[in-house]
Amino acid sequence: MIPAVDFEEYRPLLLGLAYRLLGSMWDAEDVVQEAWLRWQGTDRSEIREPRAFLVTVVSRLALDQLRSARVKREAYTGPWLPEPVLTAEAGPLDTAELRDTVSYATLHLMERLAPPERAVFVLREAFELPYEQIAEIVGSSVANARQMHHRAAVRVTEGRDKFQPSSEDHAELLRKFMDAAAGGDLDALTELFHEDVVSWNDGGGKVRAALRPIAGRQKVLAFLGGLLSRYDFSDTRLLDVNGQQAIWTNVAGDRQLTLIAVHEGRIKEIYVVRNPDKLGHVHLG
Repeated sequence: MIPAVDFEEYRPLLLGLAYRLLGSMWDAEDVVQEAWLRWQGTDRSEIREPRAFLVTVVSRLALDQLRSARVKREAYTGPWLPEPVLTAEAGPLDTAELRDTVSYATLHLMERLAPPERAVFVLREAFELPYEQIAEIVGSSVANARQMHHRAAVRVTEGRDKFQPSSEDHAELLRKFMDAAAGGDLDALTELFHEDVVSWNDGGGKVRAALRPIAGRQKVLAFLGGLLSRYDFSDTRLLDVNGQQAIWTNVAGDRQLTLIAVHEGRIKEIYVVRNPDKLGHVHLG
């Protein structure tokens, strides 16, 4: 019989998988705990490949949860953004694919996908599972799994640069953004923003936040200018979140995390997470 400790060896990988599928570490932890209970109740002498067994169980549990979560997210107050997580808690990031699929921009883009497409994309891109195993997990033919992966890859990569900036370049652009915002330098912000920049703000109905995405350089500048003139920003610092640098700050007493996505060397997306329920896995060291 395989000892119970074997599950703990796989826990970081399973959490990383469930998090990519759900966009929520709280939900991912629930799924992995349920997988552990099923593992405990299974005759493990019949399990030849524990990793494959556990990946299948977690994927199917996450798929079921994702289907029901999508209904709740459609009724969410304002834009729904993924729950950010400190990079150190995001599971293994040994490959470029693992890092890319946990990046905040990619998680946000994956919200476009139907649950089976998201599962196929994550299992193939991040974990390099064969299509035969993926098809069994999602309950499709191998040919259909290949088609879903192709469709998902196209949708996720639409509008993204083929070559993403290095971590250093991303961090440098973020620092320039932080400095310009702190100084109220709208001219500097104009230079940093892509003309099609979009600001997404997630307050979840718990704190004040824009209820719709703000699109276009001039509208985003006007929105930021209004915030900077009205509210005090304090305790601002950089944190390593979802594999990249992000800005942590307090705004009029409320915590806030700001992340960016880059296109053509400029800031194309701004993600502002203010819902306190989503900041539990982003904490100061």
